Amino acid sequence: MGEADAGTPSFEMTWSSTTSSGYCSQEDSDSELEQYFTARTSLARKPRRDQDEPVQWETPDLSQAEIEQKIKEYNGQINSNLFMSLNKDGSYTGFIKVQLKLVRPVSVPSSKKPPTLQDARRGSGSGRGSAVRRRTSFYLPKDAVKHLHVLSRTRAREVIEALLRKFMVADDPRKFALFERAERHGQVYLRKLSDDDHPLQLRLIAGPSEKALSFVLKENDSGEVNWDAFSLPELHNFLRILQREEEEHLRQILQKYSYCRQKIQEALRACPLG
Repeated sequence: MGEADAGTPSFEMTWSSTTSSGYCSQEDSDSELEQYFTARTSLARKPRRDQDEPVQWETPDLSQAEIEQKIKEYNGQINSNLFMSLNKDGSYTGFIKVQLKLVRPVSVPSSKKPPTLQDARRGSGSGRGSAVRRRTSFYLPKDAVKHLHVLSRTRAREVIEALLRKFMVADDPRKFALFERAERHGQVYLRKLSDDDHPLQLRLIAGPSEKALSFVLKENDSGEVNWDAFSLPELHNFLRILQREEEEHLRQILQKYSYCRQKIQEALRACPLG
């Protein structure tokens, strides 16, 4: 999906939130650095009552005639200009909408300002050849939504990489995953797309309904932390955080037992002898 390729899909980004972002620099003090990397948000997996239920379902293969029919049906059901178009080579183009639900901050080169809507549309790529030594991290709005114009052969991994590139995010793409979300019979189902899944094909099969299918970009939490996706400074910082959390936990335990010991001793002194 290089920018010079003729078949590169175009990307239209739309913000649906004005939430401000939080910033810190990886070359600032340790306290500011550790506001970015926290073991609680990066390592702990807290269960949530409203957590989506994972599910797997198969995607049917469509013949060329079925694709043409479904594109006609799809275009007839939408109330916007986000149509799908059939190409001469049998492929097709269309739009998918991706909602960002990122819990952790993302990193950009510190010389860059956080990307605005105008920056994303221009697709500015200045400074790519220069080595980046510093990074600035910020939180993306949790309800940010992106509309992407893609090809039927565009893979889920390419969608993730293109989003990160457009917003100048320096984090490893393996830290993120694309999910499809569906609502069925009052239940919410979530499926992690594989690298080779084709989001536009899923969009065509499901139709334009957001309840039938929507796409979500989240952290790639597979149960085990992919340590290879982190840089050496990040790994060293995790060790410092874990040590500080361990020391704090031990301090709290000692304080608890010291308080109990004190109360017991006070009770013993208050009891009359005999």
